[in-house]
Amino acid sequence: MSEWLKNTPKRKHNWGKIALGVYCTLVLTFLMLPLLVVFPISFSSARYLQFPPPGFSLQWYENYLNTPSWISATITSLQVGVGTTLLATTLGTMVAFSLVRGTYPGKAWVDRLVAAPIVVPNIIIAVAIYGLFAELKLIGSWYGVMAGHTVYAIPFVVLVVSAALRNFDVSQEHAAMGLGASRLRAIWTVTLPQIKPAIISGAFLAFITSFDELIIALFLSGSNMTLPKKMFENIISEIDPTISAVSVLQIIMVGIVLLLSQRLGAGVSPIKS
Repeated sequence: MSEWLKNTPKRKHNWGKIALGVYCTLVLTFLMLPLLVVFPISFSSARYLQFPPPGFSLQWYENYLNTPSWISATITSLQVGVGTTLLATTLGTMVAFSLVRGTYPGKAWVDRLVAAPIVVPNIIIAVAIYGLFAELKLIGSWYGVMAGHTVYAIPFVVLVVSAALRNFDVSQEHAAMGLGASRLRAIWTVTLPQIKPAIISGAFLAFITSFDELIIALFLSGSNMTLPKKMFENIISEIDPTISAVSVLQIIMVGIVLLLSQRLGAGVSPIKS
């Protein structure tokens, strides 16, 4: 028996991985717990925020759909989000090409400047943009908010597209140029189709960033309401379960965007020749 025990291989427990797994599970559970409150309250029959809800009702979803201010704020957020997506994706892709392919003086400073909106707190960016846009008479317009959100969203596009460009086999582009294509045509017909998943991923990130952004919208939107701003003011002035219904719809919309991102193959992966 003792010989058998000696010859039996001992299982080694990696306590570090176990502890990390437990920690990640606890953090994920903590982050998901609010959803267990928000979803039931959105179907509450009570006239105010109450958990657990006393009964089931769709009245707060009806209130959202029948309130012009909520619908107007939603349309404005979609309008700003789509515009931000188009601008940030176009400009971010161009900047990514510049940083990965370009060789020019001050390139390192451009790289740091592009990443600044991720590092600098939102409130500082909002104050700086407000000072500039006030002189340009852009405060209170939806396209002013769109421009501000574009500044904030461009770094996400640049990071994702730059990673794809670094993994791209540039010899394919050179081969197209060797067959007579101009550099611009080679990029359009060879490079962009192959990094399309990264561009789509960056576009979705830009849209989500804009659709959920509050601080810049508070400074730039004036009397116009984006959905996050409307939700913020609703919490301050009147607390009713409509805010939970809007939150649920917002979560569902972001989930749909993420599913579309996966469906379209968005993501940065090495591009093999």
